[in-house]
Amino acid sequence: VQLQAFGGGLVQAGGSLGLTCAASRGISDIYIMGWYRQRPGELLELVATITGSGTTVYADSVRGRFTISRDNANNSVYLLMNNLKTEDTAVYYCAARSTEYSAYDLWGQGTQVTVSS
Repeated sequence: VQLQAFGGGLVQAGGSLGLTCAASRGISDIYIMGWYRQRPGELLELVATITGSGTTVYADSVRGRFTISRDNANNSVYLLMNNLKTEDTAVYYCAARSTEYSAYDLWGQGTQVTVSS
């Protein structure tokens, strides 16, 4: 499975942006899909994840502002980002754990999100 992330861009603080992760094949059997980000000079950090049954997990820094969703019919995962802050500026990556027993073994290319003040 190949993952392709897109939808990044430049937005003002307080604005919204949506990211899409498109998979090259069906994702209904993929255990967990999620979004990571890497801010300038920092390590990769988990943003949000969603299981096949729709259970979601969010980083404390984005909870209440970001929403992850999964559309198995369209082989896609989305990240809706509201009330963006300058500290959300980062390269965002789509990733997936194929099975319950795997690490994050599928990664898409990053998409840049820049939030201006």
